[in-house]
Amino acid sequence: MGIAVQALDGVYGRPAASVRVRLEHADNGQWNAEDKAETDQEGRVREWCGRKFERGLYRIVFESDRYFVGLGLSAAYPEIVVTFRMQDQTDSYQIQLLLSTYSYSAYFGSLS
Repeated sequence: MGIAVQALDGVYGRPAASVRVRLEHADNGQWNAEDKAETDQEGRVREWCGRKFERGLYRIVFESDRYFVGLGLSAAYPEIVVTFRMQDQTDSYQIQLLLSTYSYSAYFGSLS
């Protein structure tokens, strides 16, 4: 159960530590804040791993601009949004984001 999140820095080839992220859940066409977190030294959000989430549409918003400004860099994407569907409350999902100043790549997979 839960969502395993990791952000990786494609500029420096290391985990992206201290990236602020927020989890939102869609309800009747509106995005509602579910939780906020910050990546640890391994670029991971561990708080959501063992949590049970309702089925439905979710999105994770990575605050990439704040992260890169903190490194003295400018970024094309001020935030990166990964939207996904939680199919079953018993499933566990993995989301990895490789971010750089002018591009990003996201991976979504099941841990079940």
